[in-house]
Amino acid sequence: MCKIGAIVLAAGISRRMGKPKLLLPINGKPLFRYSVEVALRNHLKPIVVIAGRNINKIREHLQDLQDVEILYNPKYEEGMSSSLKLGILSVSNRVDAAMVFLADQPFVSDLVVRNLVDEFKVSSKNELSIYRPKYQDMLGHPILFKATLFSEFNSIYGDEGGKSIIKKYRHHLKIISFDHLEWGMDIDTPEDYKSILRIRNKRSGN
Repeated sequence: MCKIGAIVLAAGISRRMGKPKLLLPINGKPLFRYSVEVALRNHLKPIVVIAGRNINKIREHLQDLQDVEILYNPKYEEGMSSSLKLGILSVSNRVDAAMVFLADQPFVSDLVVRNLVDEFKVSSKNELSIYRPKYQDMLGHPILFKATLFSEFNSIYGDEGGKSIIKKYRHHLKIISFDHLEWGMDIDTPEDYKSILRIRNKRSGN
């Protein structure tokens, strides 16, 4: 039986937003919680949330959820790579693969997560080791990494995330396409937030 964990990167400092974007409300929930909930709904385990300066608020907003681990990244100002390293280290030896979520993407569909998991289970015995969604013409997240690549994360630095690993293992990459561009939308600026709210309100009929 395959064990697939989730790493939710929630330690960013929101430079372009000018305030803690991951705590911004969307339909009564803080932005970051959507990524956690999609991981929970799809039975990924463990679910590890990597937080930075806002860890106390993040912990407060997750206190009603079981099976969610919250880790503090003391090096969060160094960029995404420090959070990725911490997340990968925390799930190593516990999973066969880890799915990396960005906490500023509230529209990731259950279908995306299920398809990534299904593709991994079907093809995990071949040389494929990275599974990534593509929303129309835009490559996005979450990205599933096979555990055989975990040691590669020791060599990443700054705010690059796993880009260099994906490039190095591009011949072992499986792209899974989806028609819905909004599923891959993230929030970086006040304008992005307003756009997300418009979409969410339209969905809810408000």
